[in-house]
Amino acid sequence: MNAHSLGLKRETRENGGEAQRALPLDNVAEESLVSDEGRTEDLTPDRALVVTDFDPPALSASERFMRMAYRMGVSGSTLVSPFRKPARPKLLATVESPLRGEPAAGTALRAGHFYIYGVKAPIAQVDFGPTAKITPPFERVLHGFTWLRDLEACAPRPQCTAVAERVLTSWLAANPKPGKGPAWKVEYAALRQLGWLVHAPLILSGKDKALRQKVLSAIESTARWLDRNASRAPDGHGEVAAWCATIAAGLLLPEGKPRRLFGEAGLARALGELVGDDGGALSRNPLAQLQTIENLIELSACYRATRRDVPEAVETVLAMLVPPLLAVTHGDGGLGSWQGATAVTADRLAALIEASGVRARPLKEARGWGYQRLSAKPAVLQVDAAPPALARHARNGCASTLAFEFSHGDYRLIVNCGGAAAAGGQVPSRIEQGLRATAAHSTLVLGDANSTAVLLDGKLGNGVSEVEVDVRAVQLDNGGARRLEASHDGYASRFGLMHKRILLLRDDGSELRGEDVLLPSGRKGKRGKVPYAIRFHLGRHVEATLSDNKRGASLLLPDGALWQFVTGAEELEIEESMWVDGNGRPHPVQQLVIQGLASRGGGNFAWLLKKMG
Repeated sequence: MNAHSLGLKRETRENGGEAQRALPLDNVAEESLVSDEGRTEDLTPDRALVVTDFDPPALSASERFMRMAYRMGVSGSTLVSPFRKPARPKLLATVESPLRGEPAAGTALRAGHFYIYGVKAPIAQVDFGPTAKITPPFERVLHGFTWLRDLEACAPRPQCTAVAERVLTSWLAANPKPGKGPAWKVEYAALRQLGWLVHAPLILSGKDKALRQKVLSAIESTARWLDRNASRAPDGHGEVAAWCATIAAGLLLPEGKPRRLFGEAGLARALGELVGDDGGALSRNPLAQLQTIENLIELSACYRATRRDVPEAVETVLAMLVPPLLAVTHGDGGLGSWQGATAVTADRLAALIEASGVRARPLKEARGWGYQRLSAKPAVLQVDAAPPALARHARNGCASTLAFEFSHGDYRLIVNCGGAAAAGGQVPSRIEQGLRATAAHSTLVLGDANSTAVLLDGKLGNGVSEVEVDVRAVQLDNGGARRLEASHDGYASRFGLMHKRILLLRDDGSELRGEDVLLPSGRKGKRGKVPYAIRFHLGRHVEATLSDNKRGASLLLPDGALWQFVTGAEELEIEESMWVDGNGRPHPVQQLVIQGLASRGGGNFAWLLKKMG
């Protein structure tokens, strides 16, 4: 079986040539940049695919026949034991998952309410029915039963079973059989099935035998439903979750071998269509990538519980998925705010990596994943240097091309707002699209428009179709640096301008230079002017003070470190902004804004961020 991953046209520049010039900043001495070996990448939206193998485990002739027959609708009991009555539903093993939930959320459940992205919802008032109007974050937790992991993490199991049974009884009463509504979105059904199977002792160890039988029947009926609907998930992450749940049911339910074989083939195909050749998911969404890793970890635990070897394809993909995720971590160990994700905390990320068993370093060469990482300890620079995900892959998709985040040690100086995935908790649902807009990211905005159209349901429309990237080492008069140059065509059709961004990070991490350049997309520039704004959203603990001449600002960090931000010729303003933390809580922050009118014939705007002490 063949799978596909992101590809690109690549051109390597030869050493030598005309020397680069430093950014022309007022009151900043220019330095000659001597080119070292670099690379140019031309990323296009069709994302030419490179063939990679994600084969399911090798099968005998009889197993291949069994898988084919099951796919055609022959029941597992008929294929495994044709002359016996179908076995009654039961679980064949107890799963020990290495994943750990959030104790605070579990404690809240024991106190009588769900705690989701900072919002409390009393269990007694929750409507689990198909017509209930609840936000996506609540849908995922309530119908995906991801709360079981939190509940088990907060106290010994005997103290938690009553709460689990209470919620489960209410859910089963509202959803007695497969049907319509959010409970039967493919991904939520898959997460629920995995939760029931992995945390079975929590929901099956009570004294209520009738409830136990209802739960087992629900597990079996959900397994049959997923058999028919796993491939109908709206995106790759949902489909992978569905196949994981299908395989888990095949491993843990009687007469499940045909279902397992069927699911392994489906999972291999889905993984090949989800993961690029550098390990980044086609959605380019770090939070969704994290959740897919969680699903594969739980599936691996199900294999081990039944004393079966984890398929090589699953272990291979797990090893591929971790390095791209580490590439978008900051000095504090948490994730950057990309594609609507919250800034997942270092503790949660470290626990996930430990549970995966993967030991890896951050991805060095981003191809399809597209997030360039320049590290000059203790500084970390992350740049979105690729086209957005295609509409069919996007999840909480953002128009963030050429945005960057910058941290120094444990503090984030420049961030993106993030948090679109948490909208519906403490983040109001009405601003979800605004958090996905270009203006919610630290980059240049033309005409108050998005570089790529932001659509409903987390999808993206037309806009950026090509990104050129050049990353190289350069030598300055007083030390070395890494230079990133990237450009996109998101504003070419509307304004006739290309946006190029040049970033230069010194090797000691003490200085970040930048220049935003607007270039005519055609041979002749258009007449007139267009409004522009270059936004730098500041980290949560950064205090900004505008200079008297409004050409710069002082940035004070909690540890007393002082940074200076200087612009070239334009005046600087300080405006309000917001940043969403890893728990989905919004925080008021400030943003630095350079704005004015740019000629349609082009222009350039330089700036400097430097550590003063």
